[in-house]
Amino acid sequence: MEKRIYDIETRIDSTEDGKEIVVGHASMYNTRSEFMGFYETIEEGAFTDDLIKNSDVRALINHDQNLILARNTSGTLKLNADAQGLRYEFEMPETSYGKDLSVSLKRGDISQSSFAFTVEEDDWSTDENGNDLRTIKKIKRLYDVSPVTYPAYTDANDLTIAQRGLKEYKESLVEETEETKENLKDNLVRGSLTSLKIELKKRN
Repeated sequence: MEKRIYDIETRIDSTEDGKEIVVGHASMYNTRSEFMGFYETIEEGAFTDDLIKNSDVRALINHDQNLILARNTSGTLKLNADAQGLRYEFEMPETSYGKDLSVSLKRGDISQSSFAFTVEEDDWSTDENGNDLRTIKKIKRLYDVSPVTYPAYTDANDLTIAQRGLKEYKESLVEETEETKENLKDNLVRGSLTSLKIELKKRN
């Protein structure tokens, strides 16, 4: 499982009947992440309707499983992939931590969102400045969406899977370089042999 945090608006709205609705985006398409040893973007379409339908997703505070706010399988959490990314919405529960979160959102003390996920398909490349880039093309599973306190990657374990993919990408580049060198060497040898044969024929 990996987690990513986005410094984007998470807001709380009040309905006419006094209910408080939390609205935010857990992830944004085509937005380059902060530097994590590499940069990362999520490609538009990575969140599909089938993914959302088949995932049992909770809304948590700071990814804490003890602080559950809503759940899509119970109907209290609404998820959908819109033009911007993965949008979530839920009614604030009448719990002590729900009330605390409400105050923090209204004050602006909490404004970032995060989500936990696994990847089905990604792609690695390098930009013109030599930075490694990871493009997530398809999310395999969603676990939770969370309003969060810190817009940072505080748990290095969350990046383990991505770092493994980066290592494999680096190794593939080395293999390609070595293969290119071997091919070049073979071509030089073949070229030298051909030149030698031609020279011998001329002498004969």
